Amino acid sequence: MRRRRSQFHRSIFRADPNGDPDINTTPLIDVMLVMLVMFIITIPPPTHSVDITLPGDPPPLTEVRDENRVTIDTADVIRWNGQPVDLAGLGQLVKIAAARPEQATLLFEPDARARYLRVDEAIGAIRRNGATSLAFPGIHQYRGLI
Repeated sequence: MRRRRSQFHRSIFRADPNGDPDINTTPLIDVMLVMLVMFIITIPPPTHSVDITLPGDPPPLTEVRDENRVTIDTADVIRWNGQPVDLAGLGQLVKIAAARPEQATLLFEPDARARYLRVDEAIGAIRRNGATSLAFPGIHQYRGLI
């Protein structure tokens, strides 16, 4: 049985009316490439610039002592000798402490109810920045939680 195609169908595809219709996409691709080239040519070159002062290494927030106390409270605030620091600041301070001729001791005292993830992030920052002298003086507070 032969399929009947409408006049519209035959006029659009311009192929053999008995065969499968094919659309010639070559002119479409040519037009798209010409439009792309024209678009690229008409884009104006940038004529202005904005000067940006990038931040350098900030000075350490607190001093590095021979024994430094790192604490984490239940609000997930990391403190270096009582001063709040973020993970990047903790890493910088640990790097300074590890670069001393005699490496400073870090006393790590997270609160017993501090989130484990924050404690793990702090220990990771300490290890990544080269501290080898790490002590856990407040470990007795965990006795009732285990």
